[in-house]
Amino acid sequence: MSVLVSVIMPTYNCGKYISESVDSVINQTIKDWEIQIVDDCSKDNTEEVLKPYLEKYPNIHYYRLPRNGGPAVARTEAIKRAQGKYCAFLDSDDLWDPDKLEKQIAFMEKTGAKFSCTAYRQMDIDGNDLHTVMVPPQKTSYKKCIRLSNPIGNLTVMYDQEALGKFKVPLIKKRNDFALWLQILKKTPYCYGMEEVLGTYRIGRAGSVSHNKLSQARYHWQLYHKIEGHNVVRAAIELGCWAFVKGTGIGLDKRNE
Repeated sequence: MSVLVSVIMPTYNCGKYISESVDSVINQTIKDWEIQIVDDCSKDNTEEVLKPYLEKYPNIHYYRLPRNGGPAVARTEAIKRAQGKYCAFLDSDDLWDPDKLEKQIAFMEKTGAKFSCTAYRQMDIDGNDLHTVMVPPQKTSYKKCIRLSNPIGNLTVMYDQEALGKFKVPLIKKRNDFALWLQILKKTPYCYGMEEVLGTYRIGRAGSVSHNKLSQARYHWQLYHKIEGHNVVRAAIELGCWAFVKGTGIGLDKRNE
């Protein structure tokens, strides 16, 4: 592997936010990284915003898809291009703390984890701190990931690409990160969670594929039944788990900061 960490950054119409996300990578205490930005045919000024970065940093790569394919296609393309020992995920409107990569890699080396995540805080669309923190379980298995309806924050994930190889993100418009974690958990038994807060997730961005929560039920059904191949009864139980966790928050570790 030619670099230590490949940052997987799909983007679509994030010209307003992407510079902050890229800056949060540039400001990492670990400098042995690359960013693989894959643009899903943005209609805003994303490419223009990125131009100064591309001119200054040879380890920031930008590829525009020939046609709009959705975030799963963009993520898969970025993983395909990744050259790092580790793949780390950061959407183009979220942020990392400066020591995120350093601390998470140290954690993975110490524990032998091939797949890990961290806690993260939440901010609103304008970047205001919402004073809430989501903390992942210490160990998340395939079954637990489904039972808790994905307790793994996308912006916090890192996996050992050298050990586990590349993955193709299932073609589902919403919850494709969840679908990807399930693929990874078929190759390694657990995602190991860090309690330390190392990133910030932006919620409520209009137009983002996760914005309309009410429409997600059919995507969960598609994930459980069509993509994972679970029978109707099992998929229905899993859909019920999603509805319960979403409605009550029971099982998730959400803290006031």
